[in-house]
Amino acid sequence: MADLHVTELGPLDAPPIVLLHGIGGSADTFAAQFADWADRLHVLAWDAPGYARSATPETPCTLDDYADRVAELIADRCGAAHVLGMSWGGVIATRLALRHPELLRSLILGSSTVGSGVDPSAATAMRARADELDAVGATRFAAARAPKLLSPQADPQDVAAVAAAMAAAVRPDGYRAAAESMAATDHTADLPDVDVPTLVLSGDQDGVTGIAAGQVLAGGIPDAVFVTLRGAGHLANQERSEAFDAWVESFVHITERLRNR
Repeated sequence: MADLHVTELGPLDAPPIVLLHGIGGSADTFAAQFADWADRLHVLAWDAPGYARSATPETPCTLDDYADRVAELIADRCGAAHVLGMSWGGVIATRLALRHPELLRSLILGSSTVGSGVDPSAATAMRARADELDAVGATRFAAARAPKLLSPQADPQDVAAVAAAMAAAVRPDGYRAAAESMAATDHTADLPDVDVPTLVLSGDQDGVTGIAAGQVLAGGIPDAVFVTLRGAGHLANQERSEAFDAWVESFVHITERLRNR
């Protein structure tokens, strides 16, 4: 897996958690979680293929390809893991749970959705983002996207930091493949087949996917737990990291206890 950059930290004997970033991010999206969990969880966060420090594949990845690469990572590093996916990362994580349920100790979906393929206009808009990135470049693209990812009351310095991080993470080929994987996906009918303990978190000020999209996931996945994070926009793990981390870590430990009974 030399072509894939993975940030790994924490005790090897602690519960393993794999972090999958959103379509505009990288492993660095989870800096707050690294700081919080480094002494209590075994954390692995990738730069998806074609993003940041990971190589661009010779052929574009499909959603199945992304899920299978995560499966390889889990099998190689920890055997089975809790998997947290933010936004696009959550769509990958859902596909992973459908294709490789034996590798998941739990599924945690943050600010996520069933995929943009649920709505033809949403799919068209997703594909258009890749064209926009090609046309204006990463810096201008990120500057336009960043304000939408945080709550309206976010500090301008935080918005600027999100824009800078996005500009450093995205590359045209990687982003286009990611956008196409989202546009081609609608997991609505597949949700009842997810047979993994699941936590769904949504920010109450998320203007990108929103609470309704999270409720669809939680309502469709058997016995899923749904949590609303107050004051959080789309990047809930960054904007309300303390509450986000507490819910996730609690869920990890609860499911660990249930596994070991």
